[in-house]
Amino acid sequence: MKIGVISYWFPPEPAFIPGCLAEELAARGHEVRVLTGFPNYPTGRIYPGYRQRWREQTEEGGVTIRRVPMYASHDGSSARRAARQLSYAMTSALAAPGYLAGVDALYVYFPPAGAYAAAALLRLLRRVPAVVHVQDVWPEAVTEPATEGRAESGGMMHGLLSRTMRGIYRSAAGIAVIAPSMRDVVIERGGDPDKVRVVLNWTDERLFRPIGTTPAARRAIGHRGHTTVMHAGTMGPFQRVDTAVRAAAAVDGKVDLDLVLVGSGPEERQSRQLAEELGATNIRFLGWHPPAEMADLYAAAEYQLVLLRDLPALHGAVPAKLQAALSAGAPVVASAGGDTVDLVERARAGLSCPAEDWQALADRFALAAVIPGTARAEMAQRARDSYLARMSLRTGVDQIEQMLAEAAASRRRR
Repeated sequence: MKIGVISYWFPPEPAFIPGCLAEELAARGHEVRVLTGFPNYPTGRIYPGYRQRWREQTEEGGVTIRRVPMYASHDGSSARRAARQLSYAMTSALAAPGYLAGVDALYVYFPPAGAYAAAALLRLLRRVPAVVHVQDVWPEAVTEPATEGRAESGGMMHGLLSRTMRGIYRSAAGIAVIAPSMRDVVIERGGDPDKVRVVLNWTDERLFRPIGTTPAARRAIGHRGHTTVMHAGTMGPFQRVDTAVRAAAAVDGKVDLDLVLVGSGPEERQSRQLAEELGATNIRFLGWHPPAEMADLYAAAEYQLVLLRDLPALHGAVPAKLQAALSAGAPVVASAGGDTVDLVERARAGLSCPAEDWQALADRFALAAVIPGTARAEMAQRARDSYLARMSLRTGVDQIEQMLAEAAASRRRR
């Protein structure tokens, strides 16, 4: 097949889902063309070695990549976020008719909603079918519905995005969602049940894989012989790292357990302040580390911590951290709800408790500290087995490839 991949994010940005998919489809003999922007996440500045211009086309890993100019910004301004996404919607739609001429089907990585603009235009002009890979439930992931006391503009934006998403769901030839609960939401909002399928995300398997721990890695995380739980990733409003800080402080001095936090984010500063206020001696903040180092750091800890807030929009979300941990063969402590906890419990790959309940998480930490090493090793093996069976790159691409083939066949029949 000739396949077009439309993605707002793409490597060298940390966007391994569309990146690995494109490479794997090309390796399977498909002709793959990617339409994306110039890399600028997370700083909002164009990466060194790139200069925005209209005609930027390269060949990488058997994949043809066309980059279009866009407004680059990643600050907290909602107006600039909208401008960033709208600029990509416009430039990608302008480039699509020529660059993606002759493709049999499109794969659209979602969000943002503007990524669908080029697909919508090709559907209108040439009846090219699109398979949408939904990573977040919009508009809840970015706006809140109108309520008493809320600004009218916020409610209007929520309503506009809701109508936009219904239109996308109804027009898509296929919809892949990343969690079972998300399938129910998409169907309720207009998706055809026969076209909506659960395709669990994979991780970057070149980075996250089982490896043995090393003295250097243990020194890097400050391992002092205690059971170590690591949270690696964003420290933001959807994780609420304060829950883990309070839980670790509650068991400080009672059990030999350390909490190590790797990464950064908008709530890192307040979490550091909270740990200081609580006088916790078993919490360490290591700051950001490049992805290439993370497998070694994972292996140096006994457990990986997955945090999600108790929000309805997140019950059908599965954070990328979970796939990375399972692929690396790491036991998990999950403070979350919905599908995330269900996946951990079904795999018997770790411990779980309700989201945002620091006392329940403290109990899980205390239990984690006394579980024998042999039992942890069995959890680790079940984690890896579950990943290979349900979440691997091969499994995911098999499903996406089938959906694209069905979309292309339906176009030929019409």
